[in-house]
Amino acid sequence: MQAGELFQRHHLSVFRYLKRMTGSRERAEELTQEVFLRVVRTRSRDTAAGRERAWLFTIARNLFLNVRRDAGRRPEALRLDETRVPGIADVVAERIGLEQALAKLPVTDREVFLLRELGGLGYDEISGICALTQDAVRSRIYRARLELREALRGTSVPSLREGRR
Repeated sequence: MQAGELFQRHHLSVFRYLKRMTGSRERAEELTQEVFLRVVRTRSRDTAAGRERAWLFTIARNLFLNVRRDAGRRPEALRLDETRVPGIADVVAERIGLEQALAKLPVTDREVFLLRELGGLGYDEISGICALTQDAVRSRIYRARLELREALRGTSVPSLREGRR
């Protein structure tokens, strides 16, 4: 499959994954572009047929981890032109609630949940990307769903959070 076809088929799901991981539309757009630039640069290597999606999300995940690691080394400049004014609509309030609930999840739980729900990847693909067993992936997705459900209802599940991060 050509890089252009990969972009057309998967750019939106890669963008959504990166947006949820970074919490920033602008940062997610930049990283999505970088993912597909890397695809074009490394496309000479053949990927297994049907594994392109997992390959793309592996690139996206690694890029996100690199950016997050590098961000800890230097403080990010505050942009004065960014103003975030939430709207009154219920849809916006729900989205904000979801974003906050996702942000409270442990990074690995959020990551496997987003790879499953936004990336559409299978448990075996996620386990390969995140270096976890399939059982660990299932467990983390289950716990993430429970915590998100409870957070969106307005209650917390402290017993699930204890002992893992």
